[in-house]
Amino acid sequence: QVQLVESGGGLVQTGGSLRLSCAASGRTFSRYAMGWFRQAPGKEREFVAAIPWSGGSTYYADSVKGRFTISRDNAKNTVYLQMNSLKPEDTAVYYCAAVLTPSPIFRPAHVYDYDYWGQGTQVTVSS
Repeated sequence: QVQLVESGGGLVQTGGSLRLSCAASGRTFSRYAMGWFRQAPGKEREFVAAIPWSGGSTYYADSVKGRFTISRDNAKNTVYLQMNSLKPEDTAVYYCAAVLTPSPIFRPAHVYDYDYWGQGTQVTVSS
């Protein structure tokens, strides 16, 4: 089992940057695929980015491709989301998620693929 704690959210102006962090407990973090999702008021939770436990090929939603970067440091049990060129439509609560998998390339993009979730961190982009 793993527990996830997000941090790094806040208020930023359009065009600004933020880096979110997700710290994971547990000794097998290096065998968890990790993802970032977000949920705006009145909307469903949506996929943002995913990274396999190998740290290899990452995967992004079209809406954030080229602006956001997901990365991980298995030695620190932490996954990051660097967000650049932020837009008001990026405003949401951002959640990290984890799923234990034997596959070094699995990087799922659906809510139902993940077993563990953090409590979320608010990101607000002002226009």
